[in-house]
Amino acid sequence: MPNSGPPDMASTDPTVIEAEIDRIRSLGLDKLRKRWQMTFGSIPPRALTKDLIARMITYRLQEEAFGGLDRATIKLLDRLARGEKAELNRRLKAGTVLVREYQGERHTVTVVPDGFVWRDTTYASLSMIARAITGTAWNGPRFFGLRAVEGRADDEDVSDRGAKPNRSVRRRTSGSAAQSCMSRLDNG
Repeated sequence: MPNSGPPDMASTDPTVIEAEIDRIRSLGLDKLRKRWQMTFGSIPPRALTKDLIARMITYRLQEEAFGGLDRATIKLLDRLARGEKAELNRRLKAGTVLVREYQGERHTVTVVPDGFVWRDTTYASLSMIARAITGTAWNGPRFFGLRAVEGRADDEDVSDRGAKPNRSVRRRTSGSAAQSCMSRLDNG
């Protein structure tokens, strides 16, 4: 008779973990509830669907094998769960292009390892470029749409000094930690 229990939980071999995830996904609801009880030491809440039970078990399996979330990510998720807006650390990689339209003129800035290039000149900061464009002191990241004005949502007009709304700045976002951790279940 084949072993229907969990593999050696000390294993960190990705192939073994992947095989166990596939096996968990194939279990029926009753066997998933038994596996939940072995994993978490309690009966699963009745409201959880088969899919959620499987996802939570496989997340725990991966967490035990490869480690959990780091402290900074846990704090960020806690703040988001409480409804707070978390300030994300947005580091710009070399090659990133920022586009801002100001008073009918399009301004393109390229991030380089030693600063920012605008009109074939390298500047140490976005604030220096914003000042050159507008003639007044600006917070550079705010001018280029990388930071929201206090008390306003990110997608609202952040230009309060006569500039046209910043509709040209595009940002790429990646999925949440939970989505990336559980994406294995969707790919099978």
